[in-house]
Amino acid sequence: MNASHHQLVTPQQPERPAPDGRRFTVLLSPTRRGARLARRLTGRQLADWQVPSEDAEHIVAELAANAAQHGRVPGRDFRLYLALDSAGILRIEVTDVRAERIPGTATAPEAEQESGRGLLIVDALADDWGVDISPEPPARKTVWATLAPPTAPSSPSVERRHAAAGLNQRT
Repeated sequence: MNASHHQLVTPQQPERPAPDGRRFTVLLSPTRRGARLARRLTGRQLADWQVPSEDAEHIVAELAANAAQHGRVPGRDFRLYLALDSAGILRIEVTDVRAERIPGTATAPEAEQESGRGLLIVDALADDWGVDISPEPPARKTVWATLAPPTAPSSPSVERRHAAAGLNQRT
């Protein structure tokens, strides 16, 4: 895990609108189809906001897939929330109802394992990420990540992020 990234488990704060009003929320079924739709909706929303979306789409794909696989409760949806503040910082949140299933730290799985790399990708691409737990019923868990604009001084270069995440560069 990079020094600038961390995983926190904290009581969930109430949802706050982005200062400039740019926010997007949708409930999706906790299925592979819902996870794919979360990624597509993220790309479309960020295009509407004229914000680069490739890293955000990867992060949403991983967090939504985790919500579908580990946070699934029949009849309960997961929530995707995107907020863009006036400084251009994007906050991504995926909330599910399995608060007792806290994601582990982003550690590399065994080479022969077919899964378990999602949080490594989130850790490599996000400027920061963590987990918030709702202290009140119904229990909820929100896994969040932030992305600074690519030109921000604190933002790692896109190439470095993609190399750390093991993603091939598009030409």
